[in-house]
Amino acid sequence: MADNKNKTPDQLKTIEESLTKAEMYVEDNKNTLMGIVLAIIVCFSAFFSYDRFYMQPKENNASTEIYMAEKKFEQNKFQEALDGDEQYAGLLEIIDSYSGTKTANLAEYYAGISYLRLGDAEAAIEHLDNFSSDDGILAPISKGAIGDAFSELGQDEEALEYYIKAAELRTNNFTTPVYLMKAANAAYSLGQKDKALNLYTRIENEFATSREGQNIGKYIARITSAK
Repeated sequence: MADNKNKTPDQLKTIEESLTKAEMYVEDNKNTLMGIVLAIIVCFSAFFSYDRFYMQPKENNASTEIYMAEKKFEQNKFQEALDGDEQYAGLLEIIDSYSGTKTANLAEYYAGISYLRLGDAEAAIEHLDNFSSDDGILAPISKGAIGDAFSELGQDEEALEYYIKAAELRTNNFTTPVYLMKAANAAYSLGQKDKALNLYTRIENEFATSREGQNIGKYIARITSAK
């Protein structure tokens, strides 16, 4: 009320006209507006029902099914982990049967690493490329493993690209120096000695206490002594 007392008649008239126009718009378009509201409610209900009654049970089944495949993977029985048997589902079956679940996504990672260990670099790249993660360790390892697969294929440029991605994806004392070292070695083998030197020097400056950092001096000397 205090606000209205301070307003001029013209201002009050303008406000009243605006309110009237808004009311008229709502009245003229009430069916459309109601339809929009109902559509939002239907979409929300459909999503909630899909998640609760389809995706959650699917996720639960997938996490149960993958148990034996994970165990085989941990035992380095990679082919058995991939294929499964009559008793349990393998990683490939889980990927196909439970597409869209977190478990199927994890199975892509396991499958990629399994193929890499079995020497099938192309299949490894395919599955690792399908894997996505925000995990501080798994995310860089998966990118680095793609680099390893390209290296096995003799595609050193691509290997270097993925090693750098792995090193820069998450900075930590566990994975970063490993992939900086692999990137530096790949750059050196490609004749990119300045890039290799920069990567070796970064290990020396930032990760001196890592395993890679302990002997980094000889790699730096290999380049600087040749200049």
